[in-house]
Amino acid sequence: MTQEHPEFNRLMAQLDYPLFIVTAAAGEQRSGCLVGFASQVSIDPPRFLIGLSIKNRTCRVAREAQALVVHFVPHDAEELAVLFGGRTGDEVDKFERVHWRPGPGGAPVLTELENWFAGRVLDVHDLGDHRGFVLEPIEGEAHHADEALSFRRAKWIEPGHEP
Repeated sequence: MTQEHPEFNRLMAQLDYPLFIVTAAAGEQRSGCLVGFASQVSIDPPRFLIGLSIKNRTCRVAREAQALVVHFVPHDAEELAVLFGGRTGDEVDKFERVHWRPGPGGAPVLTELENWFAGRVLDVHDLGDHRGFVLEPIEGEAHHADEALSFRRAKWIEPGHEP
């Protein structure tokens, strides 16, 4: 953690935001990862921003993808969070271990997670150690909203790639 701005770091450590699993497909490649940097950034038109680590395979696949699928992770889905946050797609095929179906642009929709939306990739921004993908919602499913798996609750998951 950078020590250039310790006050900022202490403030950010107070945040407890929901986690998401983002999936992407490009050609024959599929990838997915656990994401903590995400937010709605516009109401009209609707836009959502996903931040993917530049060290993550999903970021590389997403750069070539037409759409990304953003899955809302309930608090009781820690096994999926560990798979998508603690393993790297450079070493394992995560999709062999879960039930999924092709979604928009071929991006996998994890059938175990009921709440999700697909977004067309409108723009990609360099955000430092992350790339920001601006999404335009194009499809999705919204069911009963369970309590979300939060950053603090999942903090113990060791990243599948080097931080």
